[in-house]
Amino acid sequence: MLENLKQQVLKANLALVQYGLATLTWGNVSGIDRKQNLVVIKPSGVGYDQLRVKQMAVVDLDGNVIEGDLRPSSDTPTHLELYKVFPEVNGIAHTHSEYATVFAQAGVEIPCLGTTHADHFHGTIPLTRTMTEQEVTGEYEKNTGKVIVERMGQLDPLKMPGILVAGHGPFTWGNDALAAVRHSLILERVAALAYKTYMLNPDSDNLPAYLLNRHFSRKSGPAAYYGQED
Repeated sequence: MLENLKQQVLKANLALVQYGLATLTWGNVSGIDRKQNLVVIKPSGVGYDQLRVKQMAVVDLDGNVIEGDLRPSSDTPTHLELYKVFPEVNGIAHTHSEYATVFAQAGVEIPCLGTTHADHFHGTIPLTRTMTEQEVTGEYEKNTGKVIVERMGQLDPLKMPGILVAGHGPFTWGNDALAAVRHSLILERVAALAYKTYMLNPDSDNLPAYLLNRHFSRKSGPAAYYGQED
């Protein structure tokens, strides 16, 4: 079942290690088959060096395990909430990458200080509010998804393919699992750039809107002209 998607999700999970975004078993990536409304996700607590296609868990949007002998990631309910609300999203990644997590723990959004950021994220990378005790002691992972959706509000997930969960870390997404990981890598890099920029000049200001808009549109917008045609 969903063998191609399992292969892609495995490759995406292994890319977290390749890009230095995952330590031990921290992090997970999923992908969805929209025709069948089935999600493939990393199994919980399995080391990346042990990860195989046959271990991938398949769940429906209610969280029922359809295929797989191992428990799906404990973050599965968060992924499912996002898939339900954002139909344009087909892959989701979660990491505890260093600089992005520093911003999440500090409760600071990542401002767009330069064109590297603007190429991929249309403005400041948002931060959720801190979850309440009731949300945490209840359906914690599902409620994590709900606070992400709440914070995204009217933001376009295609223009803002990532967010910081306060005190936790980043979630990113894309049109497939590999794109979600790519956005995780870019988010980590722009977080590092922002952190170091503030160390050099604490008064650094956001990129002007006209420069932000031009860079995002040429590389990530619907009329993008960066690179070669498919």
